[in-house]
Amino acid sequence: MKQRVITAVIALIVFIPLAVIGGTPFDILALILGLIGLSEILVMRKKLLVSPEAIISGLAALFLIVPQNWLAFLPTIATRFTIFYFFVLVLLLYTVMTRNRFSFDDVGVLVLGALFVSLGFHYLIGARQAGVDTLFFLLLIVWTTDSGAYLIGRKLGKNKLAPHISPNKTWEGSIGGTLAALVVGLIFNLFWPQAGNWFMICGMTILLSAIGQAGDLVESALKRFYGVKDSGKILPGHGGILDRFDSLLFVLPFAHFIGLI
Repeated sequence: MKQRVITAVIALIVFIPLAVIGGTPFDILALILGLIGLSEILVMRKKLLVSPEAIISGLAALFLIVPQNWLAFLPTIATRFTIFYFFVLVLLLYTVMTRNRFSFDDVGVLVLGALFVSLGFHYLIGARQAGVDTLFFLLLIVWTTDSGAYLIGRKLGKNKLAPHISPNKTWEGSIGGTLAALVVGLIFNLFWPQAGNWFMICGMTILLSAIGQAGDLVESALKRFYGVKDSGKILPGHGGILDRFDSLLFVLPFAHFIGLI
């Protein structure tokens, strides 16, 4: 527990000032986090981080994460998704060059992993561009849901939420985490109002809290499939980047879908 607290404090000391500053420093942080997240998928898939497939998928991810203004030098026709698909084709061609030692299944894992991780961190940049208050509103929903679900689940949890995927999570904890996020979200909106009326804020907070928990379960399913406890070891006591950002990687795109960012 002590190690977890120390790591969390150090991480927040780095993350929060960069989030407040925004701009290029925060964009670079999001890019680094995204590439580390993708590298964790590569390691779980037992791929070398210096292999051609790792480099190609990393370049594909890079073009999905960076903000649009970083790509202003490109012709209009060369959109980020056009470039991403170019790298998909390169990965498919690589299956031929390796005589299927690098297979179609491997391509599928890396392409899906790059899409999932990279767009999540792209929308992290988008949330900061929408405003530092919007970014922290989303972060607080996720952080409060996680903490509330853990504390309430330990005290009151009896009914398992998804025992085959994450045996420690309970329905009581899940509901308690969402209620905690709702309270914190409403208090936050007293000082930094977000788009919409109070009814919309309540609905949005409940929805995003539930989606964040779904993201947590998806990452748990991924780790269970690959037989690992943590996605990585970069954060002592916490695991990897995907372990810490799993909920946000679901919440941020949905925040974009509903027009918050």
